[in-house]
Amino acid sequence: MLCLGIEGTAEKLGVGIVSEKGEILANEGKPMPLKEGIHPREAAQHHAQNIKPLIERALAKAGVGMEEVDLIAFSRGPGLGPCLRVIAVAARTLALRYKIPVLGVNHCVAHIEIGRLTTGAEDPLTVYASGGNTQVTAFAAKRYRVFGETLDIALGNCIDQFARELKLGAPGGPIVERLAKGGSYVELPYVVKGMDLSYSGLLTAAIKKAKSASIADVCFSLQETAFAMLVEVAERALAHTEKEEVLIAGGVTVNARLQEMLRSMCAEHGAAFYAPPGEVLGDNGAMIAWLGVLSYSSGVRQRLEETQVIQRWRTDEVEVLWR
Repeated sequence: MLCLGIEGTAEKLGVGIVSEKGEILANEGKPMPLKEGIHPREAAQHHAQNIKPLIERALAKAGVGMEEVDLIAFSRGPGLGPCLRVIAVAARTLALRYKIPVLGVNHCVAHIEIGRLTTGAEDPLTVYASGGNTQVTAFAAKRYRVFGETLDIALGNCIDQFARELKLGAPGGPIVERLAKGGSYVELPYVVKGMDLSYSGLLTAAIKKAKSASIADVCFSLQETAFAMLVEVAERALAHTEKEEVLIAGGVTVNARLQEMLRSMCAEHGAAFYAPPGEVLGDNGAMIAWLGVLSYSSGVRQRLEETQVIQRWRTDEVEVLWR
């Protein structure tokens, strides 16, 4: 079975083709160029203009035609409404034209499953950090349970907003990471509430601190504080769940310093640390295709009228039938 997956929850558009054996035959992407933040309508327009040539590129890379594709999967949510609707229409159109089954799948669960596929992690605690999501999850009782998450903005959103406010450029993550290498620590608020964390106050304080401290120092301190908060929550979740593996997921986790902190925490607890390849850490089509394969193989079916997008679709609302 071959599944074509379409990802487009935010500014990144991706198309992947994956076999039932987990072979990634194609994983093509077309991110929207960013000057500042993401405007949902502009991102949706970008997806609409680029989806057809990107599908053609993925098919060519895989060396297959649409008549050889057995399943269409797309990101049903969570994400930006206009973007989700564009890729949902594209997926339904392909399904109708080629008489292929279609499935809308959960974006966050897809991150976890592509990580498990590419690293060999079996039952990990997952630290998922991206522009729109920050969660610590683990599998229990047929669902990925959330053991800690942001109460307001996501980690990636915090860093991107900081970079945008200071006119450092976009996307903010790589820029802040580079500037942080020459910095020293200045005090910023550290907000962990039980098993959850909050980044909005940290963002406000970092922007204010940039008026009196060097940019390098504030970037260093923002990273150290934000990452330490997430690692603390992950460490307690690891102790509580008694998992023996930690898996990272999401575009923010490509950050070398965050990986270093998580790897050190794992070493202290005797847990294995798994980092997927960079091309599948961020949003991509292959993760959607692979979750489509897993879902369909475990008996999940959707009629066309059941494929409406779900803009706020929580990770722990998805029943995990394939495990």
